[in-house]
Amino acid sequence: MRIVLLHMPWGAIDVPSLALGIMHTAAARADHQVEVRYANLDFVDWAAETAGFGVDDYQYFSEKSYFQGAGDWAFAGALYGDDGPAPARIDAGIEGGGDDSDGDDSDSSDIDDCDGEFAAYFDYLVTSGASEQEIALTRSTRAIAPAFIARLVDELAADPPDLVGFTTTFQQNTASLAAAKLLKQRCPQVRTVFGGANCDGPQGAALHRNFPFLDYVVRGEGEAAFPALLEGGDLSAVPGLCWRDDSGKSTANEMTRRPLPPAAILAPRYDGFYERLDASVAAGWVDPKLVVEGSRGCWWGEKHHCTFCGLNGSSMEFRSKPPTDFLAEVLTLAERHQLLDVYVVDNILDMGYFDTVLKSLAELPVDLRLHFEIKANLRRHQFQLLGDSGAAQVQPGIESLSTRVLRIMDKGVTGCQNVRALRDAQSAGVSVSWNYLYGFPGEQPADYESVIRQLPVLHHLDPPTGAGRIAIERFSPYFDRPELGFAITRPAFQYGATYRLPQSELAELAYVFSAPPRGIGGDLAERLSTAVDTWIARFPDSRLSYRDAGGRIVLVNTRPGYDWRVVELTDPVELAAFRLLNQPRSTAALAAKVPGGAAAVEPVLERFTALGLLFHDGDGFLQVAVESDNQVLMRMQHRHGPAAARPRAEEVLDAVTIG
Repeated sequence: MRIVLLHMPWGAIDVPSLALGIMHTAAARADHQVEVRYANLDFVDWAAETAGFGVDDYQYFSEKSYFQGAGDWAFAGALYGDDGPAPARIDAGIEGGGDDSDGDDSDSSDIDDCDGEFAAYFDYLVTSGASEQEIALTRSTRAIAPAFIARLVDELAADPPDLVGFTTTFQQNTASLAAAKLLKQRCPQVRTVFGGANCDGPQGAALHRNFPFLDYVVRGEGEAAFPALLEGGDLSAVPGLCWRDDSGKSTANEMTRRPLPPAAILAPRYDGFYERLDASVAAGWVDPKLVVEGSRGCWWGEKHHCTFCGLNGSSMEFRSKPPTDFLAEVLTLAERHQLLDVYVVDNILDMGYFDTVLKSLAELPVDLRLHFEIKANLRRHQFQLLGDSGAAQVQPGIESLSTRVLRIMDKGVTGCQNVRALRDAQSAGVSVSWNYLYGFPGEQPADYESVIRQLPVLHHLDPPTGAGRIAIERFSPYFDRPELGFAITRPAFQYGATYRLPQSELAELAYVFSAPPRGIGGDLAERLSTAVDTWIARFPDSRLSYRDAGGRIVLVNTRPGYDWRVVELTDPVELAAFRLLNQPRSTAALAAKVPGGAAAVEPVLERFTALGLLFHDGDGFLQVAVESDNQVLMRMQHRHGPAAARPRAEEVLDAVTIG
């Protein structure tokens, strides 16, 4: 059987599709002829040439606008047949009439009617924070999307395969549906199959039920279901499969309750992706990376499901590949494709990999740059092993610096532990990616007031990418258990604006839902966002580091909020307190270990606080200075002009005689 697997917009353009890579392996093992086509890159090249599309434009849809649904809305016209507003050149950043050189004198009132139809969605984008340029981009992309779908299907129909499979995750639904619909109209004999995260559970059944041009939808893990579908036979025996009987009626098989064992999780094949990227205009936009997985599920979520998280879908059970297999897979792919940047998509790192995979990578003569998702309560030596193994970036799921709010989330960490993770990661040379979330039932203004006041203390540590209100996601405890505080009213607004379906079907199709906001809002939420923006702006020029020389500790500071440059600690009580506060401690716990007890500790804490050396949450204190080891080289942004004339912090520290 000849199979084409399609990766549609808005799939990431710097990595191949892990899902299609795995399905490629599964189908090729059964001797099928498989081609993976990266239609997302086809779109990039076509839109760059015809509409001035750039990397920021693509990333607006692929990364920035997911919770507003702009990517799916942009291809909804291609799915349902409307023409949308008059196209504007995307690189102009304004709404306009487009190129009318073809002599089309259609009545402008048609456009006005269409604009009126879309006004509610544009208003929604405005209230969600979209700029005028982003709204114009969304409008323009909807206008050009049908032409791209027609071009893609023309090429497929010129030599039609037996089966076309689509993976759909995040904002790939409508582009995939539009292509499948037109392909089925042009080539009815071609079988169409959907799979991916957007097909999990009720979502996949709703897709199959409402779009009759989909022959099959694979729900859940595809390693077993997809080959079984290709073999034919009794489709009712394939777990999770949605299929049609002779009358065309949709049938959804029950999903399996037994997830795949680690040995059945296949390694991906990425044949052709990197060559296709090299030939694309996108090669000048992004650096190519490998994408791999060592595990599925979440070992923390099995015990304590974070209240807002729906990422594991219908399969929370944690399974990981044997360490030797995963290590061999990473090294084999890196050698085959001659790449060092590796994105590990696991929702949480297997703790057993520290003494196996990471230790081996640290000892091998390779220079990989890895990304992992981890739990934030790792200790200093574990961050060091991550750094030594090649982990350039980690995502610890920090989400908040307030212990009260973290308990509401069921995160299993404290605010001080999260700050410790930021500090220790930087000491180990590992950068941290995270978001600050708010809007949890039961949170109080005091949970944020204290943190906002202290953020200038942390300006030398990796800032969050932003602050935002949580979304209600399918599969999360907040979705499944309304007693936790959210009264879900309907699917999020963008689904009704995108799909021409009744509310009952949208409720099955949707992943994000609307509910009355909870927790903080208004001025306090704005203050948090402003404080985070200030942190982001000041981080490149901020440093707080120390060297411990036994008899004294030398600290260097460049944070704008504190006017001192170099401080030496020589007092025995201060030295003892600083070292003890490398871990979160209460005043009482500190007093029990410091000479002089509580009477000696109080003035030390006051001085350390005035110097901006401490983070305080609840009854815990933590020193926030980073071990000095040229971490300034990790900064990805640089300042020029007058600031560049100042001595660098590491130069000041190196000039201090220690010993």
